[in-house]
Amino acid sequence: MAEIHDQFDTILILDFGSQYSHLITRRCREHHVYAELMPCTTRLKDIDFKPKGIILSGSPYSVYDKDSPHVDPAVFDLGIPILGICYGLQEIAWNLKGKVSPCEHREYGFAQIQIKKVDGAAASVDALFEGLGDEMQVWMSHGDQLSELPPDFHVIGHTQSAPYAAIAHNSKPLYGIQFHPEVTHSPRGKELIGKFILSICGCRKNWTMEEFIGKEIARIREICGPKGRVIGAVSGGVDSTVAAKLMHEAIGDRFHAIMVDNGVLRLNEAKQVNEMLNKDLGVKLTVVDASDLFLSRLEGVEDPEQKRKIIGNTFINVFEEEALKIEAAADEEEKRGAAAKGRVEWLLQGTLYPDVIESISFKGPSATIKTHHNVGGLLKDMKLKLIEPLRELFKDEVRVLGRLLSIPAPLVGRHPFPGPGLAIRILGPVTRDQVKILQHADSIYIEEIRKAGLYDQIAQAFAVLLPVKAVGVMGDQRTYEQVIALRAVQSEDFMTADWYVFPAEVLRRMSSRITNEVAGINRVTYDISSKPPATVEWL
Repeated sequence: MAEIHDQFDTILILDFGSQYSHLITRRCREHHVYAELMPCTTRLKDIDFKPKGIILSGSPYSVYDKDSPHVDPAVFDLGIPILGICYGLQEIAWNLKGKVSPCEHREYGFAQIQIKKVDGAAASVDALFEGLGDEMQVWMSHGDQLSELPPDFHVIGHTQSAPYAAIAHNSKPLYGIQFHPEVTHSPRGKELIGKFILSICGCRKNWTMEEFIGKEIARIREICGPKGRVIGAVSGGVDSTVAAKLMHEAIGDRFHAIMVDNGVLRLNEAKQVNEMLNKDLGVKLTVVDASDLFLSRLEGVEDPEQKRKIIGNTFINVFEEEALKIEAAADEEEKRGAAAKGRVEWLLQGTLYPDVIESISFKGPSATIKTHHNVGGLLKDMKLKLIEPLRELFKDEVRVLGRLLSIPAPLVGRHPFPGPGLAIRILGPVTRDQVKILQHADSIYIEEIRKAGLYDQIAQAFAVLLPVKAVGVMGDQRTYEQVIALRAVQSEDFMTADWYVFPAEVLRRMSSRITNEVAGINRVTYDISSKPPATVEWL
C-alpha cells in the first residue's frame, strides 16, 4: 500500500526482534501519526517512501555478537531523526564508533532516570526530554549497555547503574535511550515518543479513522476503476464486516460478498451472518456451502500449519469458481441489454496489521509464529488479485472505523474468529463429529458469557477440543471421554494478551452445562496462559 505514505507522514520502526516492537507502532498511532513496522533487515533502496523519522527497536541479541542483526548503514545518511530504544541505542553506538559491553548483571525492571541538560549545547540535544522534568520512572530490560560514548554525543540521562541511559548527538537529530518508553511500566513513555515524532520529526497528527475512510475509499475506486468488480471473503467477524462495508461504500453493487460455509464455522454461523449482513448492512451476499469439500481435504490432517494452508487454498478455489459464476451471470445480463459492470478481478480480505506482523519471517531476529490463511496460505497461481483495505490497521482501529461506518454495535463488538475456523481449535483430525462437539460446547460457553454480562469485557473467548481423553463418572458409571479447554483473554491489540479472570460461579456454570449437555465431553479446563509466552489461539 505505497499510496498510504503519500497521504500520511510515516514513522518507520525497524524491528530487531523485540517483544515490544509492535507497542512502539501503537504508541505512535495513539498520537495520530502513522507508523509502520518493518524487519531490521530492510534495505532503504527496497522501500518506496522516505519516512519522517526512524525508531530502532530493542532486541534479544547483543550488537557485538557475530550473527547479531544490524541496520542498513544508509539510514544514518538520510538526514532524518533517529531514535534508538535499548538495543537500538546500542546499534547507533556500534555504527558510530561507540562501545557496548555486557552489564555486570542484567538490568530488568523499574529504574529512575535522571534527566541532564547539556550546557551550551544545541537546542536539539535537550529536545527529547523537554518538558518532562528532571526525573522519570522507566522500565529497563537489557543485559548490555553503552560503555563508551560515540564521538560528538552527549549524555542526556542516567540511572544509578546505567551512566549512558540516554544520549543525543550534538548537531544531528540522533537519540538513544536504554529504557523502553513503549511499555506501560514507563508512565511518561508515550509522552517521550510524542516528543520525538511530533516535535523532533515534525509529523502531522492526521492519522485518524475519519481521514482514513475518505482516502481509502478514493484509493479503492482508483484501483478498481469505473467497471472493475470485487468479491469479498466475509465471515461475519468485525474485520471482514468492516472491510465489506468499506468496499460497498466505495463501489456499491459492484462488490459482491461471499461467505463460504467451510464446515468448521460456529453453530448456526452461516445463517446468522447471512441475516446480519443483508438486513443490517445492505451488502449483497451469497452463502456457499462447501463444507463437504473442505472436510474431505482436511481428513486425517493434524498439523496446524497444514490445516491453515489447506483451508486458505480451498478458499481461493471456491472464490474463483464463484467469480466465474458471477461473470457468467453478468454476460447473460449484457446479452439481455443490461449495462456491463466489468469483470471480477479482485478478492477482498479483512487482513489486519497483526496478521501481517505475525506472518513475516525475518532472516535475522524474528521467526514466523504462525501462518495466517489470509496472508500466508494463498495459492501462488491465484487468478484473483487481493485487495486488503484494513491491512495497515490494528483491531481497535478497525472497531473505530466500523462505528464511523454506522455498523451496528453488536457487529462491531463481535469477538474475532479465525479464518481457518474450528479446524485450528480441534487439536487433532477434523471430522464432522468433532466439529459438532466443539460447536455445541463453544455455543454454551459464549451464551453463558453473555448471560453474565461479561462479553464486552473480553477481547476473545472460545472453546478448544483437546486430543486427549479422561476418566470420569456420570450416573455411577465410568466414562472415558474428551476434554474441552476454555480460553478468554483481555487485549488491546492482540499482540499481547492476559487471561480473563471469571467469577468462580460463572466458570462452575459453564463447566456444568458443557459436561451435562455436550455428548462426548466429561471434563472442562480453563487456560490461564498470557501472550507471550502463549499465543491467543492454541494452534
